[in-house]
Amino acid sequence: MGKRTVKVGITGKFGTRYGANLRKRVKKIEISQHSKHFCAACGKFAIKRKAVGIWHCNGPCKITFAGGAWSLHTVNSSTVKSTIRRLRELQDK
Repeated sequence: MGKRTVKVGITGKFGTRYGANLRKRVKKIEISQHSKHFCAACGKFAIKRKAVGIWHCNGPCKITFAGGAWSLHTVNSSTVKSTIRRLRELQDK
């Protein structure tokens, strides 16, 4: 079977609909949500998306995470995480 989609990849299902820029955005999001992510608990690339906002590690730890709808870590969660770390460091001093 030959290659069917070279440029469009996973968004080939949309055909010529919705415009090129929107299809590029969707491609980036869908590739991210279907790929495996790194698990900090067990140190393996084993986290996969189960449902909207639910991420599960299929590695040895079997931990379930709450995250973003399409990506494991959102921009806001990164900001909150760094703020909490900074406040903890100030509290320890």
